[in-house]
Amino acid sequence: MRIFRLLKIIRVSLAFGLDQLILEHEPSGRLLRLARWLLFWRDLSAPRAVRLRQALEALGPIFVKFGQLLSTRRDLLPSDIADELARLQDQVPAFPWEQARARLEACYGKPVDQVFTRFEQVPVASASVAQVHFAELPDGREVAVKILRPGIERVIDHDLALLDAGALLLERLWSDGKRLRPREVVAEFDKYLHDELDLMREAANCAQLRRNFAHSPLLLVPEVYWDWCDESVMAMERMQGVPISQVETLRARGVDIPALARAGVEIFFTQVFRDGFFHADMHPGNVFVATEGVHKGKYIALDFGIVGTLTATDQHYLAQNFLAFFRRDYKRVAEVHVESGWVPPDTRIDEFEAAIRAVCEPIFDRPLKDISFGRVLLRLFQASRRFNVVIQPQLVLLQKTLLNIEGLGRQLDPDLDLWQTAKPFLERWMREQVGWRGLVRNLKQEAPQWASLLPALPRLAHQALAAAERSRVSEELAALRATQARQGRWLALTAILLALVLALLLLRH
Repeated sequence: MRIFRLLKIIRVSLAFGLDQLILEHEPSGRLLRLARWLLFWRDLSAPRAVRLRQALEALGPIFVKFGQLLSTRRDLLPSDIADELARLQDQVPAFPWEQARARLEACYGKPVDQVFTRFEQVPVASASVAQVHFAELPDGREVAVKILRPGIERVIDHDLALLDAGALLLERLWSDGKRLRPREVVAEFDKYLHDELDLMREAANCAQLRRNFAHSPLLLVPEVYWDWCDESVMAMERMQGVPISQVETLRARGVDIPALARAGVEIFFTQVFRDGFFHADMHPGNVFVATEGVHKGKYIALDFGIVGTLTATDQHYLAQNFLAFFRRDYKRVAEVHVESGWVPPDTRIDEFEAAIRAVCEPIFDRPLKDISFGRVLLRLFQASRRFNVVIQPQLVLLQKTLLNIEGLGRQLDPDLDLWQTAKPFLERWMREQVGWRGLVRNLKQEAPQWASLLPALPRLAHQALAAAERSRVSEELAALRATQARQGRWLALTAILLALVLALLLLRH
């Protein structure tokens, strides 16, 4: 099956003329002319951006997600391609109502009209893995029902197998392949993508994020209705808002756009450093803004299939990196990389510090609109290759989310000072972690365990001493047995030698 999927990828790429996007950069132009001559039958009258979007849609969910990620990087893509790929956010073709109804009835064990008072057959959104319909529960609550695409599991497995094969080739054929650990990155993506196929897991992610931001002045998260959920169907509270990409509509409805941009940065850092649990698919199609009532100006998060988690160690090193970066303390950035094991321990701190300074210093004190992150990323990659920086697979989702946040920031407020917005939050977080507040909080967290442990300390100490004594006696017995064994061997050898001497004497007489 994999060979057929590979052939389909090649066929679709050629049919939509994706080869032209690559060959047009070939200096001589001969390969481009040869391709046009051999594939003269193709209709390539549509703009290149449209053909790229259509090819990604034809290739399926993995490629759609790749296009969604690319659409946020307007600094790396021509504007026509970025604009067209943005349509992938909410214009993936829907699957037929008959298939959706079959999923629902298999889930609930009864006809749809016996479960819902009203169910809209036309989906309100259709994404790469699932689509969403509006409905009404018997008690009058308005809900959004997410339904998994039929057969999506098999397609994803085939595409991931091809990605893994490509990663293996990258490791074998490219000098930087092993350092970048592409197979581990693919394995991490595989894990999170399969998590996204389980809508019960997504519902649990949604519930967790809702608890984390209960009563938050910045973010709304829908409520999950568990009685109407299973692995392939998820029912949640219907949220009212405007897509964050419609900036002019938001401005016309009185939303403070610069404040919204600053709130987005704070929400991201709160998820990462306070909770260690973050929404990892924050493209514009998954983020809305409330424009009415008491929640006006708040973000609305949707689609919780992909979330990221960070350990306390990851959080600590990341916070130190960010804070040192915002303070322009490049020596500390270099030291943290060594301490965390992200670069070899014999790395020269002064050289690594100078390389980081050369990349980062030019972008400070500039708004997002004046920063070429494409150039910055390229230079950072060159520096990382020189110093053998090891790519951390567990941070891949965080890197992806950072790209999403940057894309949202460019759309909302290109004049946003990212550094000044994030620095106070990180400084406050570090004070809470390493200051007296952090000490008090940790003492409170550990107090219940200490309360049960302290009375048992004498018994545990006695057990430890007894175990040490038993270990000492065992070691002495083992040493004694070894000595006796050596002595036995020497005695046996001596006896053999004496026997040989006696035998020689007897022979001589």
